[in-house]
Amino acid sequence: MKKVFFSLLIMSCFAFSEGDPKVETYSYGHNGMEFVARSAEGMIIVSTYNSKMTIRQDIAYKIYQLYANDRLTSGPKTTICGDEADVTGKCVIRKKDNLVSLDFYYELVEWKSGLKEIYKKKK
Repeated sequence: MKKVFFSLLIMSCFAFSEGDPKVETYSYGHNGMEFVARSAEGMIIVSTYNSKMTIRQDIAYKIYQLYANDRLTSGPKTTICGDEADVTGKCVIRKKDNLVSLDFYYELVEWKSGLKEIYKKKK
């Protein structure tokens, strides 16, 4: 009886396991200005490119918080941890007089559900 119960338990674990996370590509996204703020330096504008509509505001606010805390750098890939997904991409910081522009380009979206979406440019 114990062997039968143990065998059923093992088989159910394999049957209901999620397996590898699903990876998809997308070639669409929202481009635009998401967040505008004033600071001691002047005006800060956060723009996102190739973003997913449902998380764009959350990620833009997190980008601003990282910049305000001097933890955001221009150039290398950066991962932003959001409420619904973690986003990896490239950040470009441009300063001119009292205007700071933070441009973030989405490359990979890792949803909390396990789905990974990679941005792929249309041909």
